[in-house]
This record gives sequence, structure tokens and C-alpha cells, in this order.
Amino acid sequence: MHIPPIALVKGNHPMSSAATTDEAIRGIANWGMSLGSRNAQTSRKASEEFGSLTFNEEVQRARLPRDVYRALRRAVAHGESIDPAIADIIASALKDWAVEHGATHYTHWFQPLTGITAEKHDSFLSPSADGRAVAEFSGKELVKGEPDASSFPSGGMRSTFEARGYTAWDPTSPPWLLTTSHGTTLVIPTAFVSWTGDALDKKTPLLRSMESLSKQAVRILRLFGSKAQRVSTTCGPEQEYFLVDRQFYFNRPDLINAGRTLFGARPPKGQEMEDHYFGAIPERVLAFMMEVERELYRIGVPVKTRHNEVAPGQFELAPIFENANVATDHQMMTMEMLRRMAPKYGLACLMHEKPFAGVNGSGKHLNWSMSDELGNNLLNPGETPHENIQFLVFCAAVMRAVNKFQGLLRFSIASAGNDHRLGANEAPPAIISIFLGDMLTDIFQQIEKAGSAKTTKSGGILDIGVSVLPKLPRDAGDRNRTSPFAFTGNKFEFRAVSSNQSIALPNVVLNLAVTESLDYCATELEKSLKEGKKLQAAVKLLLVKLVKENKRIIFNGNGYSDDWQKEAAKRGLLNHRTSVDAYAEALKPEVIKTFEKYGVLNERELHARYEVAVEQYNKSLNVEAQLMVLMANRYILPAAYRYQTDLAQSVAAVKTAGASAKETRRALDDLCLLTDEAKVRVDQLQKLLEHEGNGNAEKHAKYFRDKVVPAMEALRETGDSLECIVPHDVWPFPTYREMLFIK
Repeated sequence: MHIPPIALVKGNHPMSSAATTDEAIRGIANWGMSLGSRNAQTSRKASEEFGSLTFNEEVQRARLPRDVYRALRRAVAHGESIDPAIADIIASALKDWAVEHGATHYTHWFQPLTGITAEKHDSFLSPSADGRAVAEFSGKELVKGEPDASSFPSGGMRSTFEARGYTAWDPTSPPWLLTTSHGTTLVIPTAFVSWTGDALDKKTPLLRSMESLSKQAVRILRLFGSKAQRVSTTCGPEQEYFLVDRQFYFNRPDLINAGRTLFGARPPKGQEMEDHYFGAIPERVLAFMMEVERELYRIGVPVKTRHNEVAPGQFELAPIFENANVATDHQMMTMEMLRRMAPKYGLACLMHEKPFAGVNGSGKHLNWSMSDELGNNLLNPGETPHENIQFLVFCAAVMRAVNKFQGLLRFSIASAGNDHRLGANEAPPAIISIFLGDMLTDIFQQIEKAGSAKTTKSGGILDIGVSVLPKLPRDAGDRNRTSPFAFTGNKFEFRAVSSNQSIALPNVVLNLAVTESLDYCATELEKSLKEGKKLQAAVKLLLVKLVKENKRIIFNGNGYSDDWQKEAAKRGLLNHRTSVDAYAEALKPEVIKTFEKYGVLNERELHARYEVAVEQYNKSLNVEAQLMVLMANRYILPAAYRYQTDLAQSVAAVKTAGASAKETRRALDDLCLLTDEAKVRVDQLQKLLEHEGNGNAEKHAKYFRDKVVPAMEALRETGDSLECIVPHDVWPFPTYREMLFIK
């Protein structure tokens, strides 16, 4: 397959915008000629390929002795530990399966506090006495690894010289094979902890939170006569992302180093024509999507939906629901696959929350629910929700959880990148609230007034008015895209999660908040039953109390409106407009107490996550600000000076010829003023970056928010103004006009 050439760099300057565009167009033409033959290749059916590179239940059943297979599945289903005696048998079968598929190495794959994944590859091969090599893999190697932990963020939990860390096999998430054109590696999902047992990763607290929620949920289910013994949280995270031509990517230092454009004037056309959303997918992009999906199918990721998103150049991929732990692993695998596959099609995949100003940024809507091991979705309202008191209890418990821990939920999605989205007319506001819809809101209003609900609103039938079209059953209420936490039929959708982050922390916080609320509900119901009340009466008392105490969190209106800001303040809801405001929510005494009570994170582990979050905020903004200074000094100002020279020479030439150059002179004066202003703002930003960063990280974060960010915005404004007047063949970077629309 032909790979288009990468744009050359001349000296210290990238190609001009015009030259880069020419290169990109030639590359796209080459891709157009090669895609036909590539897509014409026949492949196996998707149903046959799904899970073919995964050591899933089917493979386990075929390769493990029956008693070992049953012990493994029992451990997975009930959260039991695996007997070390069977670990060697599982490891041997896993190694044989992997080697048969061409694997030469294995890796314990984990998710440190960086927010990305980490891996260290070890070979299966061991030298034998006769000079040959044999493939070996023991149960000990499967269960535990020992990577160096000193270079991963720990939030102050350990010193740099304390290097020992352990990876622990997670049997609930199936191992899979990472295949490339050069070889295959067995990937084993693991947790990552320190020598002292502190969680250094995202998976460990997620598994702990799922255990704690299951325990409290089962307490309530037993009161309703259920025989379920285990409840799992489930989720289906949607993934939004941008694609740009790789030629443009390599000619934008900001995209390479920061993941977003730090300069860039808005194009004459953005998303205002609303012609991209759900539009026809460009051929090269569709080919990319199809190969991503095929590869994800092979490693067991159940992707289902693909489409154009609102902004030009923006797209979305969404899976179906899974166990929250597996879904979190699969989400990280999905992001890796998108990034890895894009260069094969001459593209770069951008997952920053706001790669381009003036058009929508990217989110990662986290669809969340709870299910027991019998297959029952505990947030399924059924045909008559007003009579489904078990559902109403679980739904009201979630409502209470969001109300009580709204600040912690805001913390879970806080980052420098997400500050560009939250509160804008493209993403939910920074105020956490719940959208229940007309049907559920009406039911809870009935409960508050009368103690119980007698009816459920019906949407009726929608008659489109065309005889050939079917009459459609209509939902009782519309959806609300402005809500950060919306009930969408049989699940809640946490819409404030950002595109670039792991879904682990939002899941952990949701699980913890709901765990505490379920504990409260179970305790109240058990107390009433002990006092001799019937279950129906006990539930009635509980629901009335929950609605009255937590109804302030329900909001079904326009979250973008100024009126909601005022109304939320009257209700006493939190409004942390920036991440710096939200970080302290993690250190509130009640929050620390709750994390420790349910064994999800101890105080030291929680404080470490606060420290890492603030540190990442500071580092991200420092990198961006330094980049702006570099781009302005090395690229933008030289381009402006060159254009000044061209204009000055033009003015001089016209005057020498005896003609008037009045307007050209005015253009030169305007350019000089703007260029001088840009230089002043560059120097101001550079001076601000000389501020001493040692000491209190939170104070430094506030300094970045209050001083550096406004200076960055001011410099960008001037730089973007220069882009609008400097000629295309002089301007050093690809512009929005090219990056967003040339595919």
C-alpha cells in the first residue's frame, strides 16, 4: 500500500500553509487511488472475527480442564480469588494459545495515574541446556509482574528512590493479542500497586468500588425477594475524536506537543451550516473507521456505532454496554487503536477536549447502569414505572448520590482541557444536575405529594402524516443534551466526561456515591421492616424522604441559559467553573471518610490523586504557554516581519514611481501595530512563565488560571488577527480552513 510522503521541514521553519496544503491534497489523491484495491480485499465475517484474538470464555472452555475452567469462571462471576494451584495450568494454556497465534512476548498491561496505559514486554523464550530456546510461562509470571514504579506519578505516596511496584493479573478482563506487521504480543490486563500496597493505578479503585456497590445493592435486592448475589456496574462510553490529515499535523507544533491548536483564526465556514452531523462519511475516513472496527472486534471490543459528529472533521465511535471494569479496559484499547490506525490512512487522530476553537470540542459520554448476575438491569423502569418500586428505589438512590456528591463528580472530570468545554454551548454546564424527563419527574412529583404514584405518563403514538410511513410509539419526554447527568431510558448518561480521559475515575466516583446512597436506603428500609412495617409502606416513607431532600438536583430545562445559573445558585448547587475550583472537592472530610468507609481509597491514595490532578493541570498549561511563546517567536512574528518588509518595499516602490500608496501605507501601519502588540504579549507571557513553580501546587494552579491563561488568550487573539492578514504563502502553519475540511 502506498504511503503518502510526510511534509518536509525547511530549516527551522515548517512549510508554508500553501505548500503544506498542496502536499496534503497530493497525498489524499494517492489515498483515493489505493483505497479501492484495499477495500476490495475479502475478509471474514465480523461475527467470525469477534473475539478471535481474545482469551475469552469460549477459548477458556476449550483449552482448560473442566475443573480449572469452572474455578476460573466462578472466580470471575463471584469475585473470588483464584487458587494458586490452578494458576500454572491457566498460564500454560494461555501461553500455548498465544504462541499458536504467533506471540513471542507477553506484557502486563496497566493504567497508571498518567491517564494512559503502560506496558513492559517480556519474552516467552528461555534458553535451554542444549543451546536451544523454549517457550515458558508460569502461573507466577501470569499472576504477578514487577515493573519499576519510580517514574510513574504517585502524588507523593512514595519517594523517587522507592522503585518497587507490582502488577496483579485481573482475571475479570480477558487477555488479548496485540498484533502488528512485525509480531504479536500477549496483553494481560493487570492492576498496579506499590510495594506498600497503595493503588498506583486506575483499575484497583475501580474494582474496589464495584465490590462495595455490589454489597450494598444486594442488600436492597434481598428485601425485594431477589436471589441475586452480585451486582455489577455496566457502562458504554461513547468516544468523540477529530481526524486531520497527517501532513497538517506534522506542520503544527501545537498539535504535536499539546494535542490542540494554540493559534488558529476561525474559518469563514465552521459548523454553522450544520451539514456535517450525521452526514456522509468521507471515503478515507470510512475506510479508517472500518479497519479500526475490525481490529477492535478481533480483540473483543463490542463497537456498534460510527458517525460524523457536529464539528467538521469530528467523528464518534460507541460500543454496547459491558461490565464497567472490562468497558474501561476496552475504552483505553479503543483510544490506542484509533491513534495507532490513523497514520495508516495518512491521518492523525486528535482526542483533546478542544482541538479547535470556534467549533465543538469532544466529549466521552459515559452511559452507566447496574445489573445483577441474573441479567436484570436495575435501572430498567419497565412498562409501568410507577408500580416498579424496586426501580424507583434504585433511581432515587442515584438521585440522592448525585445531589450529595455533586462536587466530587465535578472533580472526576476536571482537567485543563475540559475547562474549554464545560459551560460552553456544546457541552454540559459545570453545574451538576440530573435530567429525569417528563415521565419520571411526574412520578416523583406524585410520590412527593401523595406518598405514591398512581399513573405513568405515556407518549402515545406519533402520526407522521404520511400513509406509507409507520405510526411510531413516542417516548413520554424528549432528551436533554444540555444536562450533565441524564436518564435516557434504562441508564444514566454522564455527559461531562471529556474525550481524552480514562473513564475509570468517573466510574469510581459514581460507584462510590451510589454505594453510600444504597447503604443509606438499605439501612432505612431494614429499620422500617424491623419496626414492623410492610415493605410497601417502608418504601413509600423512604421515597417521599428522598424526593423532598434531593429534588433540587433535578433540572429538565436548558442548562445553557443564564436563568439556570441563577436558579442553580438559589438551589444551593455547586458551580465550579474551572478545574482549579473543583480539585479541592476531593479533600473534603466527608469525601475522605466515605472513600475510606467503603474501602475504595484510603486518605493517602485519595490525596495522591488530588496531587496528580493538580500537577497535570499545571504541567499541561505550562507546556501550552511555552509552546505559544515558541510558536510566536520562531514562526508567527518572523512571518509578520517578512510581510512587513514586502509591504514596505511595495510602498517605497510605488512612491518612487510617483504614485499614491495611501491604502498600502495604512495596511503597513496596521500590520506594524498588530505585530508590535503580538511581540509585547509574547514578552508578557514569557515573563509570567518565569514565576517560581515550587511550593504549593494548588497556589501555582490558581496562578496559571488567573495570570497565565488570560495572557495566553490575549496572545492568541493577536496571533489569530495576524493570520487573517498575512498572505497564505507566507503564513507558516496550516489553517482551520484546510485542517477541518480537507479529508
